[in-house]
Amino acid sequence: MLNYGLSGRVVVVSGATSGIGLSTAVALARDGAHVAVLGTNEERMSAAMAQVREAAGGRAKSIGIIADVRQPAMLVDAAATVAKELGDVWGVIAAAGIASAVKPEDLSLEELNNVLAINVGGVLSTCQAFVRGMIERRSGSIVLIGSINSFGGQPGRMHYTASKHAVVGMVKNLAIDWGRHGVRVNGIAPGPVETPLIRRNIPPSFMANVFEDRIPLGRLARSEEIASASLMLLSDASSFVNGAMLVVDGGMTAGPFTRRQGADMGSRRLLEAGAYSEE
Repeated sequence: MLNYGLSGRVVVVSGATSGIGLSTAVALARDGAHVAVLGTNEERMSAAMAQVREAAGGRAKSIGIIADVRQPAMLVDAAATVAKELGDVWGVIAAAGIASAVKPEDLSLEELNNVLAINVGGVLSTCQAFVRGMIERRSGSIVLIGSINSFGGQPGRMHYTASKHAVVGMVKNLAIDWGRHGVRVNGIAPGPVETPLIRRNIPPSFMANVFEDRIPLGRLARSEEIASASLMLLSDASSFVNGAMLVVDGGMTAGPFTRRQGADMGSRRLLEAGAYSEE
């Protein structure tokens, strides 16, 4: 297990009771960080805290806080609680997010606004609640969780795609605004990840025939792998990385590819058709 040098640092993770957020909180605790776990569900919070504390093994502290990222006042209260219980916040990982599938012609403004409120407004509010002290101390690191939809589209996901494109804009601009004060801001763009959110929203046949077939590594990511990438960007191992979006998708967006056809099928067909010649 890699060590990211985060021992003793206070890190806040939103959306930390399931999926990528939970795996990230567990990885932070295992690395010795003091972790504030933010979530909205009491039952999932209890289960998440058990995992985080087990990972910490008594070497670090952790607290769970019920906070809806759509409610800035709850996040301000959470910041006060973290400061009192754990100390000065050094890092934030904004992992809270929501997705749904709706044809754009049927998309209601209510659904659009809900996705934007969590995936965009909630990310900004989370950062705002904790960044002021980081700016004052001229030290800290923030990682925003985007998606490969931050760079392209997907049928039925116009509202989600728009929200994840906004994450790129936030990463770029906050890296300028807060980088001047010693606070780095970067983002992760995961491909399909084996999470409850994915399994709830994507039919199994689509998963196998489209996602896994289009990923050169032949599988979905594990949430622990996204967590590792997040810790790397958060840590001093990336001390001069600021304003970057790290794509973690097993090669899915590297170029046209299907496992059924093989990596070079398209090139062979072009050669056979005389489209170009090999040297």
